Amino acid sequence: MNRFKLLLIFIGILIMACSNKNNNPFFNEWETPFQVPPFDQIEEAHYMPALLEGLDRESKEIDEIVNNSDTPTFQNTIEAYEATGQFLDRVSSVFYSVRGTDANDNLDNIAQEFSPISTKHNDDIILNAELFEKIKYVYDNTDRGVLTVEQNTLLDKIYGDFVRNGANLNDEEKSELRIINEDLALLTLNFEQNVRNDGNEWELVLEDSDLEGLPESVKLAAANIATDRGHDSKWVITLDKPSWIPFLTYSTRRDLRERVFTAYINRGNNNNDYDTKKSIPQIVNLRIKRSHLLGYNTHAEYVLERSMAKTTDNVYDFLDKLWKPALNQAKAEAYDLQSIIYADGDNFKLEPWDWWLYSERVRKENYDLDDNELRPYFDVDNVRNGAFWLANQLFGITFEERTDLPKYFDEVKTFEVKEADGSHIGILYTDYHPRKGKSVGAWCGGFREQSNRNDNWVYPLKTNVGNFTSPVGDKPALLSFDEVETLFHEFGHALHGLLRNRVYTNQTMPRDFVEFPSQIMENWASEPEVLKHYAFHYETGEPIPEELISKIQNALLHNQGFETVEYLAASFLDMDWHTLSEVNDRDPIEFEKASMEKIGLIPAIIPRYNSYYFNHIFSSVVGYSSGYYSYIWAAILDADAFQYFKDSGDLFNKEIAAKYRKYALGLSGTEDATEIYRKFRGKDPEIEPLLIRKGLK
Repeated sequence: MNRFKLLLIFIGILIMACSNKNNNPFFNEWETPFQVPPFDQIEEAHYMPALLEGLDRESKEIDEIVNNSDTPTFQNTIEAYEATGQFLDRVSSVFYSVRGTDANDNLDNIAQEFSPISTKHNDDIILNAELFEKIKYVYDNTDRGVLTVEQNTLLDKIYGDFVRNGANLNDEEKSELRIINEDLALLTLNFEQNVRNDGNEWELVLEDSDLEGLPESVKLAAANIATDRGHDSKWVITLDKPSWIPFLTYSTRRDLRERVFTAYINRGNNNNDYDTKKSIPQIVNLRIKRSHLLGYNTHAEYVLERSMAKTTDNVYDFLDKLWKPALNQAKAEAYDLQSIIYADGDNFKLEPWDWWLYSERVRKENYDLDDNELRPYFDVDNVRNGAFWLANQLFGITFEERTDLPKYFDEVKTFEVKEADGSHIGILYTDYHPRKGKSVGAWCGGFREQSNRNDNWVYPLKTNVGNFTSPVGDKPALLSFDEVETLFHEFGHALHGLLRNRVYTNQTMPRDFVEFPSQIMENWASEPEVLKHYAFHYETGEPIPEELISKIQNALLHNQGFETVEYLAASFLDMDWHTLSEVNDRDPIEFEKASMEKIGLIPAIIPRYNSYYFNHIFSSVVGYSSGYYSYIWAAILDADAFQYFKDSGDLFNKEIAAKYRKYALGLSGTEDATEIYRKFRGKDPEIEPLLIRKGLK
């Protein structure tokens, strides 16, 4: 779209926006409990006018800073800048959250139209020479001793943001950077939309003869999907995880397992309108060009500068240390699976679409543990309440369901989070099951972040979104244990947002710390003391028996080689793409093949994400490029921290929990991440607990 046409659209929308302000809830105070978004009043037509108004208001706020004739100070420049854009944040947080859970063509079109306008707006701010001159003056002339630790962190971050995003470039370089940023914004937005759309409509319709090996629960779920999709008296498998993973785990129809698995891993690689292969090298090349403009050799070097890892060498060294023992373990697991195939009288070679089926057989044979035996004890509501109970044991906080709050979707549930004394902390929205238009995976988002500017405490509104197994017939949603751990994981992210204690919202933690508060919660999910408080049979109400708890504990090391290797392979792939230093029209398939050959990945395992659907690193909404390794880096922190609790002899040690809340959660983003961890733990983290937990030592 040419810039003149874009300008006409912008002007037209702006005129329309001015005439509709009175009817647009974004322009009015929200007279809802806790000022939550009035979803019952918000219409799709309200988003674009409000988004454009947000840009206009923020531009005026920036102008006020620039035109202030007083000597620049921390208060009139840094704090003033940090406080800009609050109206825009209010609108965009709702828009992008809703679009992530209920996307449609209208919302996608709004995102497409707004992306170049928003990108230009952001560049206008970050490349504003007069604004940067004031920020630099404060940075160079402020007595750091009079600022708090958080204020010093904010000053360093804002100054660094401007430098890292081109404030020191000349005019010609700034123009080039603007074009790169605009192109990247659209490419990464399109990547996410294409991956979602390429998998949304795919389905495998099954006949009676196709159901071999499937337990009744899987057949019921498939029949339910078939009815929803208009295939009465049939069964349907989709590319949602609660559908395809159980199918691969139990189906004895190898040909159908291959079809489902191949469809899943080829999202974005079907040579159709949603194909992403051409956009991948474009995204990578633009990131290389941008890194060079900004004075870095590679995109990874640029990103990692602000991480705990700091350098690409540190990341590769870290991954290499884990790769060899993990690969050896995965090879041993593959040998066991191949042995079962031969023992069955079959001669085929183990392939990726076979792994789930034969791994489940190993789990049954070695640990006498069947996923279908566990599911009746993991009603999603009980699991969620178990996570709530854990938070209460650690921090004394409570969760009260509120049925009087507006919701963006009927299935969503809302909870008021309170301190032990009953005082308000925030609101948590839970949205757990797949539906058309919902992005895949699980995540924590929100409609408002915590802050305390000028002693004006703003209470957070957080979301936990998942794509877990859905209810079927008169049965509630019964989760796999993997889904249980994911629910606890995302709840950990929510606690991170709910229990922060900071002045400014413009305070973020590095990616390789962010997963620490989420991953540590997974440790408690399998502990007997916690299981007894949430694992109840959905029909009888009986607590999970000791025998099953012992089986869960014994099976914790099952398949760890596979899980670690597929994850590490994706981490290497991410780093290989983003340590490239020369622009080239690379073939994503050939590049990925070479990347995996370099580390010796065995054919029976593929990376957790192939390049053409790797949303974490190529989408506009996730932001893990050069950072997918963060999950395993944070795993060192979470394993070490959980060992702290275990060594104390009390998994709910109130003193340790108070320190964890104060430092790891409360002060998150207000100072250096490594220093925050040291304050909590009293020392640097050790890798031993992680290696032991994964059976790699």
